[in-house]
Amino acid sequence: MNLTQEGLGRRAGVSYSSLKRFEHTGLVALESLLKLANILNCLGEFDAVCVEDGRSFASKSLDEILAEPKPRQRGRIQ
Repeated sequence: MNLTQEGLGRRAGVSYSSLKRFEHTGLVALESLLKLANILNCLGEFDAVCVEDGRSFASKSLDEILAEPKPRQRGRIQ
């Protein structure tokens, strides 16, 4: 692909400063990360991140995800 940082940022629509910060600190907005992954042809790598019990979150509707029971949290005694 032979891209410079500036070229990659420009093609992805991510600022050069965001790209530099990401490379140095590992901190980046999710939207920027996905834009960069798309340009670098590795967006599919995120599929493995979004799997629970062998079922992709992408195969669930937002209503299904929100309806899932949340683990109970105990309150602290003050």
